[in-house]
Amino acid sequence: MNTHKGLILDETVKYHQDLQDDRPFVPGTTEIWPAGAVLDEADRTALVEAALEMRIAAGPSSRKFESRFARTLGLRKAHLTNSGSSANLLALSAFTSHLLEDRRLVAGDEVITVAAGFPTTVNPIIQNGLVPVFVDVELGTYNTTAARVAAAIGPRTRAIMIAHALGNPFEVAEIAQLAADHDLYLIEDNCDAVGSTYDGRLTGTFGDITTVSFYPAHHLSMGEGGCVLTSNLALARIVESLRDWGRDCWCEPGETNKCLKRFNYQMGTLPEGYDHKYIFSHIGYNLKATDLQAALGLTQLDKLDRFCDARRRNWKRLREGLDGVAHLVLPEATERSDPSWFGFALTVDPDAPFSRAALVDFLEQRKIGTRRLFAGNLTRHPAYLDREFRVVGDLTNSDIVTAQTFWVGVYPALTEEMLDYVIASVKEFVGANS
Repeated sequence: MNTHKGLILDETVKYHQDLQDDRPFVPGTTEIWPAGAVLDEADRTALVEAALEMRIAAGPSSRKFESRFARTLGLRKAHLTNSGSSANLLALSAFTSHLLEDRRLVAGDEVITVAAGFPTTVNPIIQNGLVPVFVDVELGTYNTTAARVAAAIGPRTRAIMIAHALGNPFEVAEIAQLAADHDLYLIEDNCDAVGSTYDGRLTGTFGDITTVSFYPAHHLSMGEGGCVLTSNLALARIVESLRDWGRDCWCEPGETNKCLKRFNYQMGTLPEGYDHKYIFSHIGYNLKATDLQAALGLTQLDKLDRFCDARRRNWKRLREGLDGVAHLVLPEATERSDPSWFGFALTVDPDAPFSRAALVDFLEQRKIGTRRLFAGNLTRHPAYLDREFRVVGDLTNSDIVTAQTFWVGVYPALTEEMLDYVIASVKEFVGANS
């Protein structure tokens, strides 16, 4: 290692240590965030080292992360993206590729999804000219069921795209079987659920393709970033093309002619021998991440098991501490699952003598951060009012989620003292208002 570089990295470790806040937790004063990145000196050093190497585009760290992350989930291919939202767009768009021939999705085809969730699970359906088919969720698990999905399958249904809610797996084995039985594609939005299992198997491994987000609130952080993973090599190739401007060439951008066939292609109506690096076979984007993000992702990945254990432990402490509190629907793990939780959801009973807003306001005044269960019922948002969609069954629970549900944090930086203060605060409010 260069002497100057070694000195800079040594000083980076010291700098990180100097920044550590050793002030004790002060109830009502110290912020208790609902989510956030947990970053240590290894993360800071990795970012500085990548910056010193001027790795400002996708490069060796990106490829190394893709390989390691694919192995972590037991899948064959991973493609790093600039966000989880972009990962969802790429995942769904891959099924519209002409390379899938008569199995490609075309405008007007339907994709089953849930109404209560985050918009970027639904937006790619609309962006590709497809029709979302909304189904309701269960209170407690905040996931839909295989029975609801089965009831929603119609003559134009071609795919299912659902997120594991707050890290809690949906009935993914049963829904994957439904997809197989009806010749449907299954896209797993695993952005909130890295490390969760269903029937002892990791979520993200049941569908044709899966997505992950590395936004700071998620299990691993790159600041911004996401990933598309699959064991289907044909789909992986389509995702890569769509992510990389839609180009047909698979050589890395900085490689001159690694395939040794760069000037030996004829595609479309282009002249023979047109430079393959500039032949475009898809309507694509540039949705790549940078090596700085990947360098951070690699050090974060080393801590994944520890992060997941902490999330489970924190969720369990809240669940046990709030058990039996009146007027609240507490969260439940989906049967046969072991969630790597993203958050701890609470639903105020519609007949409670207090409102969700009053409880949230009480907690926020105590510096306890809360968040809504994302968009609640998406069909009620202005962005979707003039869009074509279909609803199967009612959306009663999605409406309850919209009005009555919020969540508090379980992320690894929260201490037992903080969690106990959250428990005590909820109990104090409910006791005073019942």
